[in-house]
Amino acid sequence: MSLDKAKEAAALFNDYAKAYEEKYMYQTRYYDSFNEFCAWIRPMSARVLELACGPGNVTKYLLEQRPDLRLLGTDLAPKMLELARKNNPQATFELMDMREVGQLSEKFDAIMCAFGLTYLSKNEAQEFIAALASKLNPYGVCYLSSMEGNYEDSDWQGSGAGEDRQIFIHYHELSYLQGALEDNGLKVQTIDRLEYTDDKGKTIKDLILLATKS
Repeated sequence: MSLDKAKEAAALFNDYAKAYEEKYMYQTRYYDSFNEFCAWIRPMSARVLELACGPGNVTKYLLEQRPDLRLLGTDLAPKMLELARKNNPQATFELMDMREVGQLSEKFDAIMCAFGLTYLSKNEAQEFIAALASKLNPYGVCYLSSMEGNYEDSDWQGSGAGEDRQIFIHYHELSYLQGALEDNGLKVQTIDRLEYTDDKGKTIKDLILLATKS
């Protein structure tokens, strides 16, 4: 039986939920892209789905900018959801594997998935995008971010919060992510890249995509 790397990642983040919250609660480098995401959300009181919400750090920022949003956050780590509920009492949170998004009964005006793709394989990411597209209302917007790099370089690495345990990091490439979006009726509106050095001196390259459903 093959190892489910996404569930392994969720188990690690569950154990290190509090440390992750303390380290990553305020990620200001992404605020410009979050603002753009909010600007694309057309209706007031829009229904928004956030996948792999973690401790609710992105949720908190979105609701500060758009308190009218009706936001459902999901994550596979129960302790992350506990923190998300504490940080965002006005939002709703449910335990869910983001790969099961296609099983949701409702559709959404906007879908946020910040770095959830990092824990999905190439095939899983493409299947996930197809399922995500089916849950987006017409004129809806989605936000996807990932660590960018050659997919073949994906490997086990030390985690950001629990350095004594490793986590499998998938690097993704723009070509097939954009292809999956377009194949499922989503038009890529913006492609942003952020490059920075982490606290260990390693260069990190992030890819951020905003796409809309026509």
